[in-house]
Amino acid sequence: MARLLKWLSWTMGIACAAIGAAHIVTGMDTVPDGDSAGATVDSLVRFFGAVFLGYGLAWIHVARQSPIPSKWVRRLAGIMFLGGAARLLSWGSLGAPNWFQVVLMAVELTLPPLYFWLSTADEREAAGRPREAEERLAS
Repeated sequence: MARLLKWLSWTMGIACAAIGAAHIVTGMDTVPDGDSAGATVDSLVRFFGAVFLGYGLAWIHVARQSPIPSKWVRRLAGIMFLGGAARLLSWGSLGAPNWFQVVLMAVELTLPPLYFWLSTADEREAAGRPREAEERLAS
């Protein structure tokens, strides 16, 4: 479970950092059906791209820790869930978005429970390592 948590944390970090960087560089070209939006929305997309880049870097920072701190996994997963809930709120207010945004929302609402479940895996494994070594020495 600890390996899965580490792999998922690294993957999330790299993916979010790359997506954030793409939003900064290309602006509205990264948004489905975004060609009719003007400079204000482009500015907003690039700004949130920087925030998303930072979010990805936070995941990478967490993935590099040993053990991976469960409280930060839960916090970052909670932020992702909040993003998915915000998309759901938008859907309820303005109607269905582009199909790709629906897929993103599904990911944002389903992955966080997995992260919450795995959040303590690395800490638990790290806590067991010294005991296992002591038991081997004793036998």
